[in-house]
Amino acid sequence: MSKIKICGMMRSEDIEIVNELTPDFVGFVFSSIDGRFRRQVSVSKAERMRSSLKTSIKAVGVFVDEPIEFIERICEDDIIDVVQLHGNEKAEYILELSRTVKTPIIKAVHVKSAEQIYEAEKLPCQYLLLDTAYKDKVGGGGKKFNWDIIPDDIKKPFFLAGGLNAENISDALKKVNPYCIDLSSSVETNGFKDREKVKEVIKKARKLEERL
Repeated sequence: MSKIKICGMMRSEDIEIVNELTPDFVGFVFSSIDGRFRRQVSVSKAERMRSSLKTSIKAVGVFVDEPIEFIERICEDDIIDVVQLHGNEKAEYILELSRTVKTPIIKAVHVKSAEQIYEAEKLPCQYLLLDTAYKDKVGGGGKKFNWDIIPDDIKKPFFLAGGLNAENISDALKKVNPYCIDLSSSVETNGFKDREKVKEVIKKARKLEERL
């Protein structure tokens, strides 16, 4: 059964929504540079939100080419359960990070080819996240990539992101069968998480999984 991740938690209201609807993962976007990303939250704010999050829901910290010390501090404070690297982090960086933190690591792949995915499988991480490749951003653009690129024989469990919504998650689950589907902008209205949209995608995903 594929899991569900709702990324981009920014408000206490977002935590209330996910506590009610219980996805498997939620994502907090962090940056050591203020204002770098629209959905980023401060470490202190994420810590407060995490304290209200149901223990059954895993918190994922999303980072883009950050100093390892920055990630280490957030892990040591038990703010997150999983690290997601969404930038250009190489094998050496991931290996050093894995020696420093005990949390599982997800490495994002901005998909352009099957060969790229095969190469990413060799990285020292527990999961991959397959996302749309953009020229001038690292994610969150709300556009789907060509799922036919994904190899049928991929062995490492992966999160599927990029343009997923209530209309296409059924196709994603049937065709791609990811470890987890990852949504953010498609469950927002005016830039904020929308309870009804979150409810719709979770209901559709879980109803389909019951039939598969």
